[in-house]
Amino acid sequence: METLSLTVNGVRQEITCDPSTPLLYILRNDLGLTGAKLGCGLEQCGACAVMIDGEATFCCNRPVGEITEKDIVTVEALSNDPVGAAVQRAFLAEGAAQCGYCTTGIVVAATSLLKENPAPDRNAIVVGLEDHLCRCGSHARVIAAIERAAQELANG
Repeated sequence: METLSLTVNGVRQEITCDPSTPLLYILRNDLGLTGAKLGCGLEQCGACAVMIDGEATFCCNRPVGEITEKDIVTVEALSNDPVGAAVQRAFLAEGAAQCGYCTTGIVVAATSLLKENPAPDRNAIVVGLEDHLCRCGSHARVIAAIERAAQELANG
């Protein structure tokens, strides 16, 4: 066990744990941030996505000891970010979730995508989400929501 310092949603946290513990477990079990979900447990579905240094990153297998000097942002803090807030509003307006299990990971990925590319075309959105699985089939609404968020941000 070691005491590690993490910056999560702008707050410095001291966590005592095994450095090989997956970040997802620390977020959910120690910090009470349950937005990121455990889906496949293999970093292949995207339900566990968080932003690490501004990039959407899967964290269900990512050892917490590898990210002590990085800025971690979870879906819980995205409403404080203009791009994240626009994405969340657009997801609500488009009804871009069905069961909702994958939604937080996709919202994180969409926020990261729009920060990198504020005006993505449909193909760029599809490519940006290719690592995120949704078994409910809400893909068309998700794409529409991201297009809506990009338009809202462009219109100021």
